[in-house]
Amino acid sequence: MLEIRDIDVFYGASQALRKISFSADKGRVACVMGRNGVGKTTLMRAVAGQQAVRSGGVFWEGENISKLAPHERARRGIAYVPQGRDVFSQLTVLENLKTGFAVLPRAGRHIPDEVFELFPVLRQMLKRRGGDLSGGQQQQLAIGRALVTRPRLLILDEPTEGIQPSIIKDIQRVIALLRDRGDMAILLVEQYFEFARDLADNYLVMDRGEEVLSGLGADMVEAEVRRYIAV
Repeated sequence: MLEIRDIDVFYGASQALRKISFSADKGRVACVMGRNGVGKTTLMRAVAGQQAVRSGGVFWEGENISKLAPHERARRGIAYVPQGRDVFSQLTVLENLKTGFAVLPRAGRHIPDEVFELFPVLRQMLKRRGGDLSGGQQQQLAIGRALVTRPRLLILDEPTEGIQPSIIKDIQRVIALLRDRGDMAILLVEQYFEFARDLADNYLVMDRGEEVLSGLGADMVEAEVRRYIAV
C-alpha cells in the first residue's frame, strides 16, 4: 500500500535522508528503528506530507503523493500520530476526538465504537481536558483521534515514549489487533527493542539518515539491531 522509493530529504543545505526505500502493506507492521537524530521522524513527516521530498517518491496505493499536502494525504486514508502526541491540551477528550472529523465527509462524522472498545479509558474521560491526562492516556487519545479518520495507513512515531509499562502493553495489544484486522497498514517508529521485535513484520534500521539494516521481522538478529539503537 505504501512504497517509499529512494527519497532524499534536506533541511536547507543539510541532507537528513539519503536514498531511503521502504514499504508498508495492509495487515502488517513495518517498523523503523534507530537512535535519536538519525532521521526516523523526518521519514514519517515525509510520508505524512509535513516535510518536502527533494528526490525519489512516496507512493500510496500506486499514486505518487510526494507533492500532496498533509490534508490531502489524510483524506486518502493516511493518519499520523506524531512523537509527543500533540493532543490539544485545552480541549476535552471528546473535542480532541472530534478534530478527526475534519478529513471525513459529513455523513461519516461520528466516533467509531471501536475507539472506545480499544481504549475504554477514553469513554470515562470524555469531559476531561487533554492537558489533564497522564502521558499514557494522552497517547491513547492521540491514537484514538487518528482512528476516528478511518485510516488505511496508521503512522505511529514512538508511541511508547514516556509511557508507563501497563499502558505500553495496552498499546502493543491494540497495534496487534489493528494489524490482524487486515485492512490497515501500520508504520511504526520505535526504539524499545522488545516492543518493535514483537510487532514488526518487516523492519528498517537507520543511522545518519541512511539504511543500515532491513528485512523481515522473523529474520531480525537482535545483536545487529541493538548495535544501532543502543544509546
